[in-house]
Amino acid sequence: MLEQLGSALQQVVAPDSLAMLLLGVAIGFVVGILPGLGGAVTLALLIPITFGMDPVPAFSLLLGMYVVCAVAGDFTSVLFGIPGEASAAAMVLDGFPLNKKGQAGRALGAALASSVIGAVFGVAVLTALIPVLSPLVLMIGPPELFAIGLLGLAFVASLSGKNMFKGSIMAALGVLLSLVGLDPNTGIPRYTFGSLELWEGIGIVPVVVGLLGGAELLQIMLDKDNRTRHHGRPKVGGIRTGVLETAKHWFLVVRASAIGVAVGIVPGLGGSMAQFIAYGHAKQTSKKPERFGRGAIEGVIASGATSTAKDGGALVPTIAFGVPSSVSMAVLLGAFVILGLDPGPSMLTDDLDVTLSMVWIVVLATVAAAALGYVLLRPLTHLTRVKGRVLVPSLILLLTLGAYSESNSFANVLVMLLFLAVGVVAIRWDWPRVPLLLGLVLGAILERYFILSHSIYDWEWLGRPSVIAIIAVALLLVVSQILRALRKPRTAVDTPRTKEGAAV
Repeated sequence: MLEQLGSALQQVVAPDSLAMLLLGVAIGFVVGILPGLGGAVTLALLIPITFGMDPVPAFSLLLGMYVVCAVAGDFTSVLFGIPGEASAAAMVLDGFPLNKKGQAGRALGAALASSVIGAVFGVAVLTALIPVLSPLVLMIGPPELFAIGLLGLAFVASLSGKNMFKGSIMAALGVLLSLVGLDPNTGIPRYTFGSLELWEGIGIVPVVVGLLGGAELLQIMLDKDNRTRHHGRPKVGGIRTGVLETAKHWFLVVRASAIGVAVGIVPGLGGSMAQFIAYGHAKQTSKKPERFGRGAIEGVIASGATSTAKDGGALVPTIAFGVPSSVSMAVLLGAFVILGLDPGPSMLTDDLDVTLSMVWIVVLATVAAAALGYVLLRPLTHLTRVKGRVLVPSLILLLTLGAYSESNSFANVLVMLLFLAVGVVAIRWDWPRVPLLLGLVLGAILERYFILSHSIYDWEWLGRPSVIAIIAVALLLVVSQILRALRKPRTAVDTPRTKEGAAV
């Protein structure tokens, strides 16, 4: 394992991969600080750029950007009380009060230091689980992978929030869309309506960039509310003090990181949930819980550690089983497919070098983000004054080029525009969009493994104990989510509104 880790590090620090990593860090900083764009949306925007790349440079760009978004989101949470990222929402509770007390540097120092430790902890868990997961996934055949795909669809209830019925409809629509194209078993065109362009099916890229990226950009353009308000000139001294306090509360950092990893592994809970769970734990275990919400450094430390630790946990089910644990991982799963990677056994055997490279990418990106944050803190405070609407024209052009370049087909542009309209309608009437994307990605996987299972085992595979157990878990999950929605009253707890507050 050590030899393979060293080989993966060499691939990450190769000139092309390192250049993509630094580019991803730079983009992640801008995205995390400016209003309107989030990690999941920007992943969708960057996927077209990875066409033709090798997997390691491609994920250096994608993961580098995504990881840094969470770190950069802490800046606006502390300086302006506006979460730059959904996963930075809990940072506002104590980070902004510390800023109002003139201790913004102390809060940011603690946030940056705890983020680095959290990232290292998260990928350490991922690395430790690889030897355990490898023999496990090698025992899994097509029937089990089909059942796991059903389990992934069962998590639609979690990814849909309170709109489980709408989420199920969107997921079913995604599965139906995955059937467009030539039947892999017979070669007969399905739902192509006489169009040759649809013989290859509906591409993931135009759907992703239209449904997520394009819809969000139109929302920014139509948003007349100035989200870049600021509260005077922030004071940014005392960063070293925050770093030292993080070292003092090292055990809290470890506990918060463990919570982030655990929550990240479970599909549907998300980064915001992880932060608030860790924040609540920090408050419960503090000797002075009354300081929380008024400027407790422990709250900042717990939130910072969780925001990056969750990424290592979220990669576990995505890599090992192809089950995305969050919105961003669902988009990243699309990137796996586009780059020719098959989540599951091959990611832990044939493509193990790519998997281990992700470990180094997360660590190096977080360290680079912390270093840049320390050096560029003062200039970065002025970037929050840029209105998101200024970015829209150039990003719309990027969306169009990205959709077209997947197969050099104008039909993909039309598909992008169609799903852009679907995304806008979904936001307007509060329909979750990610279940549709999840259904589109998992639909093709389900069909492939269903055909393989039937051709190898006929119908006997339905009686395999492992298949029955996984399907039972999926059914139990669906039933429990339905019962919880029926019994649990609507929560009265208000959390800070983020720029990803729209239904996804």
